[in-house]
Amino acid sequence: MSQKEAFFDHINEGYATKGDFITMGAAMLEGETITDAYVKVPLKTLNRHGLIAGATGTGKTKTLQVIAENLSDKGIPVLLMDLKGDLSGIAKPSPGHPKIDERHEKIGFPFEAKDFPVEIMSLSEQEGVRLRATISEFGPVLLSRILDLSETQEGVLAVIFKYCDDNKMPLLDLKDFKKILQYATSEGKKEFEESYGRISTASTGAILRKIIELEQQGADLFFGEKSFDVDDLVRIDENGRGYINIIRLTDIQDRPKLFSTFMLSLLAEIYSTFPEQGDSDRPELILFIDEAHLIFKEASKALINQIESIVKLIRSKGIGLYFVTQNPTDVPDAVLSQLGLKVQHALRAFTAKDRKAIKLTAENYPLSDYYNTTEILTSLGIGEALISALDEKGRPTPLAATMLRAPMSRMDVLTDAELKETIGKSGLIKKYNEIIDRESAYEMLNEKIEKAEAEEAKEKARMEREKLEKESRRSTRTRSTSRRRSTRMNPVVKVLTSATFIRGVLGILNKVMK
Repeated sequence: MSQKEAFFDHINEGYATKGDFITMGAAMLEGETITDAYVKVPLKTLNRHGLIAGATGTGKTKTLQVIAENLSDKGIPVLLMDLKGDLSGIAKPSPGHPKIDERHEKIGFPFEAKDFPVEIMSLSEQEGVRLRATISEFGPVLLSRILDLSETQEGVLAVIFKYCDDNKMPLLDLKDFKKILQYATSEGKKEFEESYGRISTASTGAILRKIIELEQQGADLFFGEKSFDVDDLVRIDENGRGYINIIRLTDIQDRPKLFSTFMLSLLAEIYSTFPEQGDSDRPELILFIDEAHLIFKEASKALINQIESIVKLIRSKGIGLYFVTQNPTDVPDAVLSQLGLKVQHALRAFTAKDRKAIKLTAENYPLSDYYNTTEILTSLGIGEALISALDEKGRPTPLAATMLRAPMSRMDVLTDAELKETIGKSGLIKKYNEIIDRESAYEMLNEKIEKAEAEEAKEKARMEREKLEKESRRSTRTRSTSRRRSTRMNPVVKVLTSATFIRGVLGILNKVMK
């Protein structure tokens, strides 16, 4: 048996699957594509998470597109983070190209052009279904992780949430949260101290500064109502295909805090909402996080720990997370260790540091009798990648340098007219794009403060009135006393009321009477 035939059997045995699967492409040996040596990933293991990595321009986004399309065809919904703005073309079929036909001839199956059911979403003022969440839904623990609060500040945050719960004050947006922070150490200081203990103005001031920092990155558009229901991510169209939900993030590339805040809240909401699935035959939802380094770039240790915990636990809900980034080292080791599917595009070695990184990357892949992993990582062409997956029993499949199939949809962005057409067909726009600003903590606290101020003014007026009345009575008594004193001091009155005068008058009267 020739080496080529042995390799063909090696791949087909290693990637044999009894259940449903998606086909990534055909394996390659010494730069030659081995037709019909298919690299297949079982649907059953896709909730074990994955990584798509490689240098700029090696085809990572197209690989993401291929996997998303095939999942949709299998009735599995997908959520894509589109930071570069080049994924909207999934809504239109590929126009085709001779090079695509040539690629598929090498792989061993014909090319088919298709469009897919797409929902365009947005975190900002860009067109699309608006994604929002309320402060209350975050809760004190998750919000503390996002804001990177100290232990003392976390305690203050817990007290703030407890007060709002006890007083039935919804915390919906950032103005609600800023208002309650200010209230706790000003007008409501006495009320808080009586029920929850003293709250330091230094702590509330520090929390407020971090809220303002988040607000400056656009979080005021994200926090509020109507909250997005994660069940709307798992919709199926009339043809049984899963929706591909594309979140447009082109305008928040320089706002990593907002991006990580959204991602963490989304994962936490999915984890708390979706039922346990155990080892099912297919995932419930797959999330692709493009430019994944943005999540971890400015994340605190506490935030990274939170993400790691969710990655480990969310698999049991039937959710798969796929990180797309230039270098595997952009993702923390604790997260990398949880990944089942690894698609590694070419890496470039320009410096000693690059060569060291390539060597470390190669050590993350299974040993192979057919490849020198370190060498092949730098020699892969565009649309080629090293793949290591899990079989249906959870065992690593043989390492395969793979000629990847081409996307069935357009490998380009939609025009403005096409984008408007796609958004116009949305079944979620009316549900989520109405801005709601119902009565919440901000309005209730303002009303409470106004009422307290009115009561205080009323009490002040009463006290002022009583003071005036008291002064009036005192003045009346003073005038009366003064009049009496004045009468007594009058010389005429003094003579007329003197004892001598009275005795004289009485004596005269007595004589007259006689």
